[in-house]
Amino acid sequence: MTSPFPEKVPVGISQCLLGDSVRYDGSHKHSKICTELLAKRFEFTAVCPEMGIGMGAPREAIHLRGTLQDDAVRVVGNRTASLDVTEKIEHYAREKAEELQDLCGYIFMGRSPTCGLGSIKVYHENGNPLGRSTMGVYAREFTHRHPLLPVEEEGRLRDDKLCENFVARVYAFRRWRDLEASGLTHAKLQDFHGRHKYLLMSHRNESYRHLGRLVALAHQRPIEAAAQEYIQEFMATLKIVSTTKTHANVLQHLLGYLKKDLDAASKQELLTLVDEYRCGRVPLIAPLTLLRHHLKKHPNDYIDRQVYLEPHPPELMLRNFH
Repeated sequence: MTSPFPEKVPVGISQCLLGDSVRYDGSHKHSKICTELLAKRFEFTAVCPEMGIGMGAPREAIHLRGTLQDDAVRVVGNRTASLDVTEKIEHYAREKAEELQDLCGYIFMGRSPTCGLGSIKVYHENGNPLGRSTMGVYAREFTHRHPLLPVEEEGRLRDDKLCENFVARVYAFRRWRDLEASGLTHAKLQDFHGRHKYLLMSHRNESYRHLGRLVALAHQRPIEAAAQEYIQEFMATLKIVSTTKTHANVLQHLLGYLKKDLDAASKQELLTLVDEYRCGRVPLIAPLTLLRHHLKKHPNDYIDRQVYLEPHPPELMLRNFH
């Protein structure tokens, strides 16, 4: 069973997360998850919007200002009301979105008025919180222009399940990019869907079935239209975090391909390990390792092609802790 991965995948990242001293107070937010784990397989492109528009570091801190009557927000100085960099940040975001077309993911710094993906407080002119929150202005503009791009805040990557989910989405998007580059056809779309069957099922079974119907009818439409509808739902489905219940369901399905090959003792051992995982007593890697062991002894061409068995490089060990 082979699982080739590109040596490096291009991923955008907030520059402070790499340990660069670009924050307003001249500090950084070095992330070991990014630099010691994900950097093994991600080729990071670092971006700091504030530095990009020439604010420098250290600099006056900024925040989002708005009103209850208008959803629009301004990026202004904490102390200097006349310091308004809204248009500069928006323009810089549009430039970067155009420049960084090859990215397969993006890791943003959370709680930032420019880079946060959500829950960024909006303040009144008098400095009091308005009681509402929004996205950072740079993140909003960038993601608007790359709606399919897998994105995540660094703080959430400290959760093992969320980290694994993000990396799986990055590699899935890379596979889709490779498919597009090879020339989309109805047959290739069907093959792509078939290889991702159990990965999709581990996130949301209903979406897998709906996407299957879309692929089955795709030949009735131009491939570009069918593919666009497909990848939108595909990426939205992968964003749903898998549970022990959905993983256990997939493992049971995969075990079914071995039922004629395993003796009673081996079958029971695997069933017991799946149940141990379902109850939270062992991590996902435990039943998967035993399952892969049996699949090597009893290969099945269809299962060998399933992305679910290895959706990201094994050396990242992302399924070892949940």
